[in-house]
Amino acid sequence: MKKQMQNKWLFFMVCATLVLLMQNAFAEIEWSAKKQVPIDAAPLDSALSEDATLMFILTPGKILVYSIAQEKVVNRIPVDKSFDRLTFSPKQNRLIVTSSSKKTLKIIQLEFVWNIDITGLPYKGQKNAPVTIAVFNDYQ
Repeated sequence: MKKQMQNKWLFFMVCATLVLLMQNAFAEIEWSAKKQVPIDAAPLDSALSEDATLMFILTPGKILVYSIAQEKVVNRIPVDKSFDRLTFSPKQNRLIVTSSSKKTLKIIQLEFVWNIDITGLPYKGQKNAPVTIAVFNDYQ
């Protein structure tokens, strides 16, 4: 009985040692550079949109809006040159820029406008109306 207890204790110690050793094991990391993007100013900070379609790059005096799909800068948002940090809030579609030297924070609300080509589609109202409302339906 005493021998059985010693064997169980030894088995427990061996298992505990193996578990502790496995917790400290590190996996190797494989990596590769996907793309290098040249921009026209020194980047100070960057943030990625939630759907990873846009990258916001803070440079002195402006925020560059880079489209990942188009592989180019699609817009520029002017900001004070003192801003040195950038964060993107995806739930509210807001850029938050901060200046450590001036101790200020600026919130920029983003509104995404989608251009929809309605050429040849049925419509109601005037052809040259200043506003177009496109309705998408699924009858299933």
